[in-house]
Amino acid sequence: MDIVEKKGKKKKVLLMGKSGSGKSSMRSIVFSNYVAKDTRRLGATIDVEHSHVKFLGNLTLNLWDCGGQDAFMENYLQHQRDHVFSNVAVLIYVFDIESREFDRDLVTYSAVARALSENSAGARIFCLIHKMDLVQAEYRQKLFEERSSLLKERSEGFDIVVFATSIWDETLYKAWANIIYTLIPNLSIIETYLRRFAEIIEAEEVVLFERTTFLVVCHVSQQGLGNPNDDRFERISNIIKTFKQSLSRFTSSPKSAPQFTEIELRAPRFSLFIDRLTSNTYILVVVKPGESDLNTAKMNVKIAREDFERLDVTGDGKKLARTRDSSSRAELEAGDDDTGREAEY
Repeated sequence: MDIVEKKGKKKKVLLMGKSGSGKSSMRSIVFSNYVAKDTRRLGATIDVEHSHVKFLGNLTLNLWDCGGQDAFMENYLQHQRDHVFSNVAVLIYVFDIESREFDRDLVTYSAVARALSENSAGARIFCLIHKMDLVQAEYRQKLFEERSSLLKERSEGFDIVVFATSIWDETLYKAWANIIYTLIPNLSIIETYLRRFAEIIEAEEVVLFERTTFLVVCHVSQQGLGNPNDDRFERISNIIKTFKQSLSRFTSSPKSAPQFTEIELRAPRFSLFIDRLTSNTYILVVVKPGESDLNTAKMNVKIAREDFERLDVTGDGKKLARTRDSSSRAELEAGDDDTGREAEY
């Protein structure tokens, strides 16, 4: 993105699907820090539930959770068509994999896609084939591919993206992280800063998470291409959210409270820490094992906070400049003063 967007951005997101498909459950898990078992007590959505979710400093999601009962869907398509489907950035349509009326669900979805094309032609559509945990493992991929193919045929020309999801594993975080990724203003600038920052501190991997949802914003991997766990970031999101919920329960603090400021892990092959980077983000850093590399990385995170905060809130920031060149690097590593590896931002 060439032009830096300094004003806050509101993005209208429609969350739609048949009643009972799991829309409100996933919304509560991702944005309200519910655990999966607690969503059982959620009732059906009546008409439209509006919520404004601040996601990073420059993005606010105007989330419309639309009730999926037939009467409501007819109302959206017939009487509130322009109101509901205008100025939409993203449509998230949820399908229950166990629905016995999938053909009928397809007809409704196609009507929704048509209304969207008339009122928000530039919108993006993400379809979540949900409750995949209820399908036997050996049949999941085949069934997912069959349903995905049918959905693409009925999407009124939209180039849709389809995810298989469940509230009981990390697939939910993977889907929502990919959706939010398309909405973040100045994402290319954030990624450039993070890549440069990873180079400066010589990190093997750096991951940026949104504070409240702990969804992945972006990441940089120097050594992670060969990691067999390609869903490791979503697993971390799931683990940290569960950890935060446990802390909230035992400390009687609000679910939305930060709960922790830093987590550190030292292993024979690497050192890892998670720390607050800005008021809206956490950063995960993986470095080589050893006290020096770990402390240096932590120090540079503290130094970088002010500029990442500026980038987060306003989309602005100063260029990252390394304070040492390749020749001085050898001298610094040979010496005792590890603080020479600090960077100016």
